[in-house]
Amino acid sequence: MRAVVVCVFLLVYAAMALGRLPGLALDRCGAAVLGAIVLVASGLMPVQAAWNAADVPTLALLFGLMVVSAQLRLGGFYTAVSRSLVTAAASPVGLLARIMLAVAVLSAFLANDIVCLAMAPIVVEATRGRGLNPLPYLIGVAMAANIGSAGTLIGNPQNMLLGQVAHLSFSGYAAEVWPCVAVSLIMAWGLTVWAWRGRFAGPVISLRVDAPAWNPWQSAKGLAALAVCLSAFVWGGVPRENVALACAGALLLSRRMASRETLALVDWQLLLLFLGLFVVNKEVAAAGFLDDLHRGLLAWGIDLARPAWLYAVTAALSNVVSNVPAVMLLLPGHESPGQATLLAVSSTLAGNLLLPGSIANLIVAGQAEGPGVRLGFWEHARVGVPAALIGLAASGWWLLR
Repeated sequence: MRAVVVCVFLLVYAAMALGRLPGLALDRCGAAVLGAIVLVASGLMPVQAAWNAADVPTLALLFGLMVVSAQLRLGGFYTAVSRSLVTAAASPVGLLARIMLAVAVLSAFLANDIVCLAMAPIVVEATRGRGLNPLPYLIGVAMAANIGSAGTLIGNPQNMLLGQVAHLSFSGYAAEVWPCVAVSLIMAWGLTVWAWRGRFAGPVISLRVDAPAWNPWQSAKGLAALAVCLSAFVWGGVPRENVALACAGALLLSRRMASRETLALVDWQLLLLFLGLFVVNKEVAAAGFLDDLHRGLLAWGIDLARPAWLYAVTAALSNVVSNVPAVMLLLPGHESPGQATLLAVSSTLAGNLLLPGSIANLIVAGQAEGPGVRLGFWEHARVGVPAALIGLAASGWWLLR
C-alpha cells in the first residue's frame, strides 16, 4: 500500500513540474484532484480523513479574498488605476517605475493573479498607443506582482497558507520583509531598464481592449471590504478567515452585480489544487515518505533544519513544481514563524526566475497574446534570472542575518 501512495505522490508532483501529465489532458489541478480521488477511492484514506486533511481556514481565507478582488475587478477599479497610470505624462523609464510600483502595492493586498489579469492588457493598449515596446512593461508587471505579493500574508496563496498554519502576525510579517520587497523591486526595475536600454521605442498602434468600466459605487464597496479586512487583520482578534468570509458575503448581497459574475472570477481551480494537495501530502506524510526524503537530503549534506538550506531548497523547488506545491511539500516540520517567513519570501521571489515559475508570469504572457504581443521564455529570462537571484540573495542576507 505504501508503494501506491508513493506512486500517486510522484505522479502528482510530476504534473506539478511539467504542468500536465504527458499524453493526458490533465493539468496541475486535475492531477492533484485525481491523486486525492485515487487515495480515497482505493480505501487507502477514509473519506473523513481526507476532509480532515484540508486546512479549511486557509481555503476560506483564499475564497473570501478572491471575492473581494473580483468585486474590484468588476467595478472597474483595476481599469481606472491602470489607465490613470499609463495616460499620465512620464518618460518611458518613469512610466515603467510607476507601473511596477502600483502593481507591487496592489499585489500586496489583493490576489496578484487578478491584478495581472486586469492590468496586463491595458498596459499593452497604452504602450502601443504611445509608441512604446510593451515587452519591458509586461515583464515589469509580472516581476512586480511577484515581488509585491511577498510583502504581506494575503498577497498570494502560499503566503495565506503559511500565515494561517504558522500563526504569523500580519503586521509583524510585513515589517520583517518590507526591506526585501523594496530592494527586490528597485533591482528588478533597474535591471529591466538596463536590459531594454535603447529598445523602449516601438511603432504607434491604436487598439482598445475590453475591460470593465469604472463604477464608483461597486469599486467603493470593494475597497471598503478590503479596508475592513486589513483593519481586522492588523488590530482585530477575529480569525482572518471569518473576516474575509463576512466581507465576501456582504459583497454578494447586491441588487446590481450578479453573484454569478463575481463567483465566476473566483479561482476554483486553485482552491481544488489546494484541496487535492492537502489530501495527497497528508497521506504521503502518514506513510513516512517525507521522512525518507529528509533523510535522503541529509545524506547529501542538505539539512532543512538549517535556515539557509531551507531558504535555498524552497527557491529551487518552487521553480521545479511551482511555489504553492513546493510550500505545501516543505511546510510539515517547518512551521515556526521564522521558517514560515523564509518559505514565504523564498518561494515568492523565486517566481521571477523563469517564465513558468509563477502563475502571475503565465497570466501576463497569456493576456498579452490577445492584443498580439508575445512574451517569450528568453525575453523574460534576460531580466527575470538576474532579478530573482539578486532579490533572493539580498533577502536571504536580511532574513538570515
